[in-house]
Amino acid sequence: MTDAESINGAGSVARARMMIVIAALLWSTSGFFAKAPWFGGWPGYAMAFWRALFACVILLPMVRRPQWSVRLIPVTAIFVAMNYTYLTVMERYEASSAIWLQYTAPIWVITLGVVLLKEKSSKADWVMVAFQMVGVAVILAPEFYVNSVGDLLLKLGVGVTYALVVLSLRWMKAYEAAWIVGINHIVTCLVFLPFVVQAGIGPTTTEQWVALAAFGMLQMGLPYWLFARSVQHLSGHEATGIVILEPILLPVWVFLAWGRLPSYESPGMGTIIGAVFILIGLIVKVTQEWKPRTYATPRY
Repeated sequence: MTDAESINGAGSVARARMMIVIAALLWSTSGFFAKAPWFGGWPGYAMAFWRALFACVILLPMVRRPQWSVRLIPVTAIFVAMNYTYLTVMERYEASSAIWLQYTAPIWVITLGVVLLKEKSSKADWVMVAFQMVGVAVILAPEFYVNSVGDLLLKLGVGVTYALVVLSLRWMKAYEAAWIVGINHIVTCLVFLPFVVQAGIGPTTTEQWVALAAFGMLQMGLPYWLFARSVQHLSGHEATGIVILEPILLPVWVFLAWGRLPSYESPGMGTIIGAVFILIGLIVKVTQEWKPRTYATPRY
């Protein structure tokens, strides 16, 4: 590999990491929308349908090379399952619970990624995941004492389905990112459309239309496209390790937007302690592997 190729490769990785950071910032606004008073009483499937519908508005114009494959069947099914479990948990429980449950995914991503996709992993990767899983466990410990078996299975499904989505994006990395993410959202709309039509749930005010448009395009469609582009250059476990910034930011936006409401629940001490462990894991990764590379200057 020439110096120029090495520099270009390093630049692609750096851009991929920055895109994931931006995706995390956009994803972290989910609590702002899901807990907004405009959607009080909306079930998870209705939120999933309308969010996916507006995500298609921004994703489909970006598609240049639609490619059909039998792989799309399991990939889209996994994406639908992730949407349902995530939004159902977010609608039923405290806003940050769903997002923390989603970030039990790194342990599944690194284990299955190494075994099934033959991805490379380093000591720093495993240390990062270990710290992050300790942090998530501290945050979620109370969940295992106050829930039924059905509730626990639903909540565990949030992390498992998210991990499978990340791995499926890596599995489909040879395909155009906008196409894969776009078809995922189209299938999500088709699956939940009959339930939404039967229940007659939809926006009726200007505020709801504007909020749903932002929810779908800026909080869902755009960050998923950024994430799908990024995992073409990064392993799944590094990508999920970076994007775990999302749940740390989520309660901040919820507090700033809805902290004045009587229904607001502030993060507990366990959440704060867990977040510290998560940040330590990410710092380990950054300090060990995100070091600037130097390249020799050719002599003439």
